[in-house]
Amino acid sequence: MLVTIIGFFAGILSGLAVGGGTLLVPALVFLKGIPQHTAQGVTLLSFIPTAAVAVITHYRQGNVRPHLALLLAFGTIGGAVIGSLIAVRIPAGLLKKIFGLFLMGMGIYEFCCKAKLSKRDKAKN
Repeated sequence: MLVTIIGFFAGILSGLAVGGGTLLVPALVFLKGIPQHTAQGVTLLSFIPTAAVAVITHYRQGNVRPHLALLLAFGTIGGAVIGSLIAVRIPAGLLKKIFGLFLMGMGIYEFCCKAKLSKRDKAKN
């Protein structure tokens, strides 16, 4: 039941394009005791149906530029292959630390920098 609840909230975050992995990976590792590599793999696999639903919804709302999305897809596929090949070679403890640093960096960015950028963007309009 706990995994379903975690998945529900991760799905909401994914639908908002916030990144459900920021919740799902730590929840699986710390609440369910799943190894870091497995948690990241499960998270990535779970995003396939979530992303499909989100893309369809955003496309219907006119929020998708297919040409731009196609160009991004080429880069992300290459990056995903390289990133996954690197990740499977990193010890789980180090991978946890890297993921934690990434989350802290994103949190600092959201807290400090994003508000400044938003104010700047509003001033332009």
